[in-house]
Amino acid sequence: MSDRITARVEETHISEFSVAIEVSGHRLSGDEPVAKGGLNLAPSPYDYLTTALGECTAMTVRWYAKQKGWPLVHVAVELTYEKVAGHESGKADIFRKSVTLTGDQLTEEQRQRLLDVAAKCPVHKTLSGGAFIETLPAG
Repeated sequence: MSDRITARVEETHISEFSVAIEVSGHRLSGDEPVAKGGLNLAPSPYDYLTTALGECTAMTVRWYAKQKGWPLVHVAVELTYEKVAGHESGKADIFRKSVTLTGDQLTEEQRQRLLDVAAKCPVHKTLSGGAFIETLPAG
């Protein structure tokens, strides 16, 4: 099984930064906020990045609860992203996520384990560990 994802992103010229995105059979759009020169027609790259972290977190928590047969009724993730100069972590890119677990039948131990799992989703690991990015000419 391959984890390879192929995406195509190209300018639309609707705004200075608007793009059309095709990925895994889905069509999306991107743009920058007005304050950054776009028309705010669609999510920005950092909007998508922040959303990817939340999506992965929710899915990973759900998957784990399902594997264990735990009575998780609902999971919700709220996130923020910001650039912070001089953050105590030594990093400038700061993501914060708050995970809400709903399920009256969940024990405190199960809740804690699900929160631990939330910090281990694949996107969280990628952002925490860094990634190698190679830029190649088309052809």
